[in-house]
Amino acid sequence: MKWLLLFVPLAIALEHLAPSRTLLIFACAALAIIPLAALMARATGLLASKLGPAIGGLLNATFGNAAEFIICLAALRSGLQQMVKASLAGAIVGNILLVLGLAMLLGGWRRHEQRYEPAPIRSLATMLTLAVIALVLPAAFVSIAPAERDSLGAISVWIAMALMAVYACNVLYTLVTHRQLPVDEAGAHETHGHPVPAWTPRFAGMVLAGATFGIVWMSEILVSVIEPATQSLGLSPAFAGVFVLAVLGSAAEQATAIVAARHDRMDLAMSIALGASVQVALLIAPLLVIVSHFVGPTPMSLLFGPGLVLTLVLAVMITGQVAGDGRSDWLRGVQLLAVYLILAGVYYFAPGLPEA
Repeated sequence: MKWLLLFVPLAIALEHLAPSRTLLIFACAALAIIPLAALMARATGLLASKLGPAIGGLLNATFGNAAEFIICLAALRSGLQQMVKASLAGAIVGNILLVLGLAMLLGGWRRHEQRYEPAPIRSLATMLTLAVIALVLPAAFVSIAPAERDSLGAISVWIAMALMAVYACNVLYTLVTHRQLPVDEAGAHETHGHPVPAWTPRFAGMVLAGATFGIVWMSEILVSVIEPATQSLGLSPAFAGVFVLAVLGSAAEQATAIVAARHDRMDLAMSIALGASVQVALLIAPLLVIVSHFVGPTPMSLLFGPGLVLTLVLAVMITGQVAGDGRSDWLRGVQLLAVYLILAGVYYFAPGLPEA
């Protein structure tokens, strides 16, 4: 992916020299984020392995989905709240349908089946179910009591705090009180699934700082042109949020999960795919709700539109059925990918993102 770093100076140059070429600027900024996210993940993995499981787990919790958080924060500052919600939903759905589907398909293509420890995967699936319940409730509240819509902000903050508390308990449970995990699962928590490069901790810290700064810069460029760029491509805001913006920050994570599955390490692949969705649902989304009270035009609520709510419910439902028994094969991957492609087709023809 290192050659993709060439798109960083190219995106900056185009923004200043050819600001009207919005589609080209969007493509360059999007491609530039992918290697920067990979560098951030590798630097985080090295620092986590050097600092021990407790501090390393906290570091991974902070930077594991940092790219998604930075992109969403840039969109939030620009007032694109509905795009942010679509991106969050898309990140959850993409990890458990697209990434997990590809991992099962490619990992099981020349194997009868692959095995993994079911207990930690069921735990992650339960966390996802909890998160979806929390994200569905604001929409249910508004439909039942529309006259009390003014209470939605307070309800969202309360739910956000509860989700972050659950996520903190999950980190404590995984890294401290119940550390009897399979080797691959433990490795995923300590290094976030990325190979540890031969860097010194000081150099890794410099790479982490530089990659974070680069993602912030590229995200600002990306968000500034996303609306005209997607319009020129004929894409609806719904499709752009769920299936374009959501994929960019986690591309490196997705590739790692698929490679792990091809090497018959399904514990690791499942942990990365489901763990990334859990982190988005229980940490990134609630944190953005809290941060939105200090940045952006107006605070963001956890009220997702009916389409996004239904998408999350269906994705988590089929993932729980497919991933709970400790085995996988290529047909299960096809089933997950079929759901993702059906959703993509529906969203492609969706007219927009209605105000929730």
